[in-house]
Amino acid sequence: MSVVRRAAALTVGAGVSCLAWATLVERHWYAVRRATLPVLAPGSKPLRVLHVSDLHLVPRQEHRIRWVQGLAGLEPDYVVNTGDNCSDLDAIPAVLRAFEPLLETPGCFVLGSNDYYAPKLKNPMRYFNDSHRRGEELGVPTLPVRELVDGFESGGWTNLNNRRTNTEIRGVPVELAGVDDPHLDYDRYADVAAPADPQAGLTLGVVHAPYTRVLDAMAADGAQLILAGHTHGGQLAVPFYGALVTNCDLDQRRARGVSRWWPGAVGQPDGMAPPGATWLNVSAGLGHSKYAPARFACRPEASLLTLVPRQTEPIS
Repeated sequence: MSVVRRAAALTVGAGVSCLAWATLVERHWYAVRRATLPVLAPGSKPLRVLHVSDLHLVPRQEHRIRWVQGLAGLEPDYVVNTGDNCSDLDAIPAVLRAFEPLLETPGCFVLGSNDYYAPKLKNPMRYFNDSHRRGEELGVPTLPVRELVDGFESGGWTNLNNRRTNTEIRGVPVELAGVDDPHLDYDRYADVAAPADPQAGLTLGVVHAPYTRVLDAMAADGAQLILAGHTHGGQLAVPFYGALVTNCDLDQRRARGVSRWWPGAVGQPDGMAPPGATWLNVSAGLGHSKYAPARFACRPEASLLTLVPRQTEPIS
């Protein structure tokens, strides 16, 4: 065999191996990513917040359902769901079954586009330009989103879609501010905008798609922490490099995990963060569209965040 043919065979073999890993192994290799964040008012008790996102459930995915149910064993103090729960027209009963044990814990939620509209087959190259953004789901079958919202609300979770409210988590006063999905232009942060409550131990921003206009507004109002999803961490990432796309205007470096945010932060390293910059956690999510059943160098995840007083240094 010639050198060229041998190289071609090796290339094809490597590609097949990567595809098999992405479709058969990694997309089922769920992880809990942990981080400790100094975001609470001085003197506050530490809080454990479970951040779940982008379940993209199809009813037959029993392994994913059981894994999510098992997250209740982490015993969080609070649960935040940042949307995109469904990947099928009949998914909502299975979604509520997956979250049933977690609904016994106080929590809140916002919605993503795949809570309103069923997924559809797309050309993946569209993610490298702007043609996929905003409203492309309109016109496809509508999901019974009211059933999903009613299920979460009846379980005790707070609906934060374009809403602002206050709650208490283990004695810590927490201000919550959330928006409906910016990817669909459903966000109305101006309707709930307000300076962070100085009496709150934490002002928490919640959004599905981390578009910079929403992150900027929440950060400018003084939110100490923002939780988001939507990006899938790039879904198909490059080892030792990371995400190639974010499916919004967030820069790729922040496609998953913890970073700092401030107005004008796009493309800037955390080392440039001004004093008091907001902490941002973007979940890589637990699923994928049923039309793109693969993950590579980007394990599906939930985040367990330990929140501590602001004078404590972060550990991640």
